[in-house]
Amino acid sequence: MKIAGLIVAAGRGKRAGGGIPKQYRDLAGQPVLRRAVNALLKHQGVEAVQVVIHSDDINEYENAVNGIKGVLPACIGGAERQDSVLAGLIALKSYAPELVLIHDAARPLVSLNIIEQVVNALATHAGAFPALPAVDALWRGGDTIETSEAREGLWRAQTPQGFRFGDILVAHENLPVPALDDVAVAHAAGLVVAITQGDEDNFKITTPEDFNRAEKAIRGTMDIRTGNGFDVHKFGEGDHVTLCGINSPHSHGLVGHSDADVAMHTVTDAIFGALSEGDIGQWFPPSDIQWKAAASDIFLLKAVERATDRGFTITHIDCTIICETPKIGPHALTMRRRIAEIIRIDLDRISIKATTSEKLGFTGRGEGIAAMATATLVKT
Repeated sequence: MKIAGLIVAAGRGKRAGGGIPKQYRDLAGQPVLRRAVNALLKHQGVEAVQVVIHSDDINEYENAVNGIKGVLPACIGGAERQDSVLAGLIALKSYAPELVLIHDAARPLVSLNIIEQVVNALATHAGAFPALPAVDALWRGGDTIETSEAREGLWRAQTPQGFRFGDILVAHENLPVPALDDVAVAHAAGLVVAITQGDEDNFKITTPEDFNRAEKAIRGTMDIRTGNGFDVHKFGEGDHVTLCGINSPHSHGLVGHSDADVAMHTVTDAIFGALSEGDIGQWFPPSDIQWKAAASDIFLLKAVERATDRGFTITHIDCTIICETPKIGPHALTMRRRIAEIIRIDLDRISIKATTSEKLGFTGRGEGIAAMATATLVKT
């Protein structure tokens, strides 16, 4: 069953404040939109997500989804939500999914269970959506009450709202009047739509207070991990050493099967350690000739890929290089920039520092360089 996600992210979200559209604001270390995209991709059947954006938000969008596998090229939305959904459905025609899950960018806390219930309901219905029953007393009025409304049979709709792709595309293309949401579009087209169980945590971020609520919910479900790495390489022939991907002139080189970047190896091991996925030697055995003289960014990129595939965000790297020479200080900023570029996180989340061993041990005798690192990973 080929399933695609469609996330509507073209709105302005002015009621949420913050100076930028709410879908691009930070929520516990990640943009709201990034969390919404990753939430859909957690379902094993969802291999692609189409995001519909405002034409003014291209740069913000690219930053928000950078590095996420399965995100299709964005398309530009319209003046109303239904215009944006139609634009997204048309963009998905070439992908040809059997099912589509239409989701609000401002619902970043949707659970895998909610998504699975919607998908399962589509086996017997043309559409399905999560909802919660109205449990409070309902009144109609302005400044004062006018009349009460019965709450029996009333539901608070959430997203994702799932449909058979061909059905909902035709329904949108032939919509006679504006509709509140995609369930309304489907209903107007005569499609039978099932109701599945919603969740209070799957709320739509609308106001500044909602950001506080969402952050509290995320903090309560975080998987925070740390990993440590340590590596050593001895000096040999050469005129430079490579540390954190940066070549520094030196009287000797470092000896190793790859480029002997002891610092980058250490950072890589720290990430693998946080994931409990072994070490760099298990992933890239020194006995394998293909890694002879290989650039160590290959190894680090694999560790980053594994973290992303398992839903983790690398939030901080701290690496200490231990040597008498060469001097690390003049190159530390350049090294930080290179590691930040590879991992794709902000520079202020990368620490590269150096120390000596006070002339003690093999580093003190100038026989080589050691490095140790700590990586912090977070999954929400």
